[in-house]
Amino acid sequence: MIDKFVNSFKIPELRRRIFFSMTLLVVYRIGAHVPVPGINSEALAAAMQGFANTLLGLYDMFSGGAFAQATIFALGIMPYITASIIVQLLGAVVPYFQRLQKEGEEGRRKITQITRYGTVMISIVQGYGVGIFLRGLNTPVGNVVLDPGFNFQMITMLTLVTGTVFVMWLGEQITEHGIGNGISLIIMVGIISRVPTVLFNEITLINQQLRNILLDVILIGLMFVIVASVVAITQGTRRIPVQYAKRVVGRKVYGGQSTHIPLRINTAGVMPIIFAQAIMFIPNTLGTYFQNSPTVQWLMGLFSVDHPFYWGVFGLMIIFFTYFYTAIAFNPVDVADNMKKQGGFIPGVRPGKKTAEYIDNILTRVTLPGSIFLAMIAVFPYVLMSATGINYDLASFFGGTSLLIIVGVSLDTLQQIETHLLMRHYDGFLKSGKIRGRRRF
Repeated sequence: MIDKFVNSFKIPELRRRIFFSMTLLVVYRIGAHVPVPGINSEALAAAMQGFANTLLGLYDMFSGGAFAQATIFALGIMPYITASIIVQLLGAVVPYFQRLQKEGEEGRRKITQITRYGTVMISIVQGYGVGIFLRGLNTPVGNVVLDPGFNFQMITMLTLVTGTVFVMWLGEQITEHGIGNGISLIIMVGIISRVPTVLFNEITLINQQLRNILLDVILIGLMFVIVASVVAITQGTRRIPVQYAKRVVGRKVYGGQSTHIPLRINTAGVMPIIFAQAIMFIPNTLGTYFQNSPTVQWLMGLFSVDHPFYWGVFGLMIIFFTYFYTAIAFNPVDVADNMKKQGGFIPGVRPGKKTAEYIDNILTRVTLPGSIFLAMIAVFPYVLMSATGINYDLASFFGGTSLLIIVGVSLDTLQQIETHLLMRHYDGFLKSGKIRGRRRF
């Protein structure tokens, strides 16, 4: 494996891309520690302790801890992700966006431009809201905002919007001139930034004899098993055979080859967990504002992360959103129409409507185990917390959003590096010479 990494730096273009990506990611992490002007850091740290299991805690995870510190990158890349999701959802119901998706490179360029404008608009709204939120935080240590006036509100909004646009630009530059998907890498780096703190806390607990070292050994073994399972499901596909009829155009013969349609077991990726988690955090978020309401406090207890009711509802919502997002991301009718136009057909299935129904039936069956696996992976950290007593910062790396993002982005980046190596006749990261694109089921 070490030789393979050495080979990665022997190719000048690949070496330049890797260093370019690493440099911009370092810039992002530096910006994630530069606070917004006019903030009392000590009071902010005390105030943010009560928002761990709320929507703000989820937001803070995607920003790599920048939100809890009220830095210039406090909004992170979330406004861009939100705008991308909205545009994708509009593509399923609005004819204009449907046409753009079918216009090739020009359509993708217009969709990207619309997403950028949407990112700025969402950032302005969220930046203004963050300013109001910070002005309303009061702690025994003192006010979080030193001078909570109109100037602070406008400066905060302008700073956060600028920071978000800059982070979006960093992600696009990494995608274009670096290696891997820039937006995904920024999210992954923000999640991984918590690893040193988690390791330091574990070492401290072991030194103080508050943690059994045997438990950590078991957790390490469990981590390997879970990561291997996530990789298998992430790479797993159901292949549908497709044949193309021969066509004679002039003196040339086109088609006649056999291929397949790879239906991913986990087509929706990490999005179902994000959607479900955002909804499940609503009771706890309301509880921080209605602490005197018995009904809200009862809901907070019912939707506590250590309550079995929370696990059950959370799992069912993930299964629902997996089917929902898969239906948006993959359209069997479009696939069947494109196959028919190109002279392709599935053996034993009539082209057109029957082909779409056949693909849809297979996709429905394949999605079921994928959705159940997502639900199990999402709930497992909470079960592990209840069983072992470890904190959420450590348990989050054993499943849920964090692990799926880390594994998915890592595999995508390694496959891109693998492609560059094979183009230069170097061995890949595996002995077989290449990373398997998908596992076949």
